[in-house]
Amino acid sequence: MRLLKLFLAPLTAAVLLSAPLTSATTVAAQAAAAAPKAPPVPLLWKVSDADNAVYLLGSFHLLRPDDYPLAADVDQAFADSAKLVFEVPPEQMFDPSVAQRFMARARFDDGRSLSQVLPADLREKLNRVLAKNGASLAQLDPLEPWFVNLSLVLGVSQSLGFSPQLGLDQYLMRQAAAAEKPTAGLESMDAQLQAMDSGPLPEQIKALREFVDQPEEVPGMLEEMHTAWRGADLATLDAKARVEMRDKTPETYRIVNVERNQAWLPQLQKMLDESRQGNTLVVVGSLHLLGDDGLIELLRGKGYKIERVCGACAAGTADLPAPVAAPEPAAGEKPAGGKAKGRAENSRPS
Repeated sequence: MRLLKLFLAPLTAAVLLSAPLTSATTVAAQAAAAAPKAPPVPLLWKVSDADNAVYLLGSFHLLRPDDYPLAADVDQAFADSAKLVFEVPPEQMFDPSVAQRFMARARFDDGRSLSQVLPADLREKLNRVLAKNGASLAQLDPLEPWFVNLSLVLGVSQSLGFSPQLGLDQYLMRQAAAAEKPTAGLESMDAQLQAMDSGPLPEQIKALREFVDQPEEVPGMLEEMHTAWRGADLATLDAKARVEMRDKTPETYRIVNVERNQAWLPQLQKMLDESRQGNTLVVVGSLHLLGDDGLIELLRGKGYKIERVCGACAAGTADLPAPVAAPEPAAGEKPAGGKAKGRAENSRPS
């Protein structure tokens, strides 16, 4: 939970709580100056029917210069796609009015304050954490716990060299603009702001307590998540992000993951079912691809052909944990979606 907002999908927060957008030239220069590493193993799947495909790419929203260049698989999916789709359309993400709307969501709107809603022991611990950074609880009193937690985690991540401007989403937004490829979003900026602000207060406080109780553990947790993402270690990502979030804060999990996946699913189906639309690269937070309620399994259940795109993967590794097999259609029956689809790949692809 302490890393929830980094891993989940808060492009809004990553952009607004950080410096101005890094240019593509700056990213290239930073990557060239960094110590060489193998490219991250991409969390990339190809979902297809008879005449086109949707590539699903799992993002990590804060990265370092040495996370670039990307794997050739991502470059090829980009080249093979006529359009890129993100959680939020880039033009809405960088609308100058978003900052004001975001901060309005972050504030209490019912007369309460942070001091009033936090238990006494948590107020004391939070004050000690803030004092180390030259801040105080009084300065944050108008703000809701989810925003305070997010700000603290982003501060730690940036002290470790992670940058939202280097996140996979923003990088590919710049690449799409340079290649003059059209872009779109799966939800509006207001819908994403609503999701971020809708977690029940007790769950917000619980997540903030996890950070404040042991702030010294957060850097190691962030490094662990980043390492798992770089290596496509889906078992670790699933356990540390999705399962932990589902079990500890189930209502927040429903709002920010399950409901949004369900809202995005028909849009992905439309991309596939409409003939002659070309291929599309869809970039979402990696959390949205995991588990039985993730987009991969939801699309598998609709009968689409699912292929892992991973040139660096050994056979039987870096795949989704134990996908649920989709039922075979009856003889002569077309799978859901309107067009005849390729048979779902229910065994682990190599």
